[in-house]
Amino acid sequence: MLVNAYRDRRAKKRDFRQLWIARLSAALGANDMSYSRFIGAMKVAKVGLDRKVLSDIAIRDPQGFAAIVNEVRSHAPKV
Repeated sequence: MLVNAYRDRRAKKRDFRQLWIARLSAALGANDMSYSRFIGAMKVAKVGLDRKVLSDIAIRDPQGFAAIVNEVRSHAPKV
């Protein structure tokens, strides 16, 4: 019984991270940016928001999320 609890706690973390990434990817598609370029630009810009917070902002405040994307866009690698 405890073995399942140990395993499932880790699976739960993995499942939520996957959900946050899917939400971010969808919101970034609406802002004409890919997920990988966005995350890379976030690291270069040294923005301290994690995927959970960014996903929540993307859902609850699309204009605020668009402002974050536009701010970070200048740090994105040129393609």
